[in-house]
Amino acid sequence: MRSTATDEQFSELFTRPGLHIECIVSTGQSSPEGFWYDQPEGEWVLLIQRLRFADEATARHLKAGDFVDIAPNHRHRVDWTASDQPTIWLAVHYPA
Repeated sequence: MRSTATDEQFSELFTRPGLHIECIVSTGQSSPEGFWYDQPEGEWVLLIQRLRFADEATARHLKAGDFVDIAPNHRHRVDWTASDQPTIWLAVHYPA
């Protein structure tokens, strides 16, 4: 997952062949309107505030401690993050 917003911070925590773990700190960023991530690897994500999948009518509202496993090529976007406090999430990318 990558964002074009300059304020979002990405920290690589652990990388091995087929595994990539990163910490992402968002401060109000979201995916651009009409943009969907469509990545070939799976991704397990902990704590996102609102995540939307292309095949679901409404966004999922997650709170601290919630997580979701995103299947490879399951189109998704970050619908919203708070602008008044950091949203810190852990993303684990793994092969299909």
